[in-house]
Amino acid sequence: MKKATTYILKALFLICLNPLYILAEEVEIDGIKYNLIKKTNEATVISKEMQYTGDIIIPSSIIFEEIEYDVTGIEHSAFNNCYGLTSVSIPNSVTSIGESAFSNCYRLNCVNIPNTLTSIEQQVFHGCSGLTTITIPNSVTSIGIYAFYGCTGLTSVTIPSSVTFIGKNAFHNCSRLTSITIPNVTTIEEYSFCGCSGLTSITIPNSVTSIGIYAFSNCI
Repeated sequence: MKKATTYILKALFLICLNPLYILAEEVEIDGIKYNLIKKTNEATVISKEMQYTGDIIIPSSIIFEEIEYDVTGIEHSAFNNCYGLTSVSIPNSVTSIGESAFSNCYRLNCVNIPNTLTSIEQQVFHGCSGLTTITIPNSVTSIGIYAFYGCTGLTSVTIPSSVTFIGKNAFHNCSRLTSITIPNVTTIEEYSFCGCSGLTSITIPNSVTSIGIYAFSNCI
């Protein structure tokens, strides 16, 4: 009886902690797996046992059991280690992309960041060595730690003036990156551009008051 009571209390605790706990369901539609949040009619892309491969187009909405759900997010590690993934089209309905969402997708060569996103979380594109160029939209205000770490194929990146924070190691070992303009941040964090050996020019704004250790180490 004591064990049963403990399990019931744990379940009630989880429900109180997250009211959507009992209102979510996992489904797979057209090769993409979603977590359906029935209370708000929203869906988020999640990982699946069989890895995502090839070109993926995420729709702005899906229909399940005659109910329409808006696709509003990509959960953490959703595409992590999907080595066969080559491109992803993300709709503007998506407002959040979790950390490590595309980590180690080394064949990924094309991905768009929707202009509804406000932050690029940590390690989102960590180890995506196949990416050659990426445009960060004006809606983004922060770039998390290790966000583009090891993107060795990246030659061009556009960072808009809306970005006020770039985390440490954000572009560490982006060895083919040749030039970059830093927006109006106050701090260039440690190791931010360490190992960017192809870097030939950089513009640092007057807003910068401190530069962290090894920020430009090995930029030969």
